[in-house]
Amino acid sequence: MNIIEAKNISFAYRVLNKHHTSLKTLVRDFLHGRISIEDYVAIKDLSFEINKGETVAIIGKNGAGKSTLLKILARVIKPTTGSISITGQVAPMIELGAGFNAELTGRENILFYSSLLDRDINRVKPRINEIIDWAGVADHLDYQLRTYSTGMVARLAFSIATDEIPDILLIDEVLSVSDGEFAIKSRQRLIEIINSGCTVIMVSHDLKTVAELAQKVIWIEKGEIKMVGLPTEVIAAYQASGS
Repeated sequence: MNIIEAKNISFAYRVLNKHHTSLKTLVRDFLHGRISIEDYVAIKDLSFEINKGETVAIIGKNGAGKSTLLKILARVIKPTTGSISITGQVAPMIELGAGFNAELTGRENILFYSSLLDRDINRVKPRINEIIDWAGVADHLDYQLRTYSTGMVARLAFSIATDEIPDILLIDEVLSVSDGEFAIKSRQRLIEIINSGCTVIMVSHDLKTVAELAQKVIWIEKGEIKMVGLPTEVIAAYQASGS
């Protein structure tokens, strides 16, 4: 059963094609009609299917379009062209701090982020202590998030996103900042989530982890799908290409 089906999706960012050294020169060029906007195509004509309960890794060089694709899967942005069907609740961890407010406390951010994930806040409130303890930041529960380190933010985001098992979990290298002990904990929880039947989509440069956890790999190069298949086959082709 397909939980995600993408048909010929593309996404283009609108960018200025002229560099400006200051706001003054930007305004001057705008007034004189010397500014033009062009489309930068981040992903182009992607078609793929992901089955319910499947663990899929997306690999490719930096700038290949992986993070743009995850944002589409997270429903943060819509494709410029093409169509995508996503069934079920999505829990995204695609940027450190995304879904958090730096001026709110850890406690407040748990509720805030959970509401963005469309969770029942009355079910979340009794679990705040367990969420914060699992993340290892209990002593900062009532401190503003801006006082947290990057690693603490990543741990809290992972703990909230995985406290309830979603239909689809998106992960974009957020655990690369984790320390050794938390990396072991998070990996174990990820394996439990995979075994639960949750659909997991990860972006990772760690090909060893991809080979161990993924059932399918999508290789993206310059915004286009280069290859889709079994991890051993796609990883071998990716490495042979010198990427």
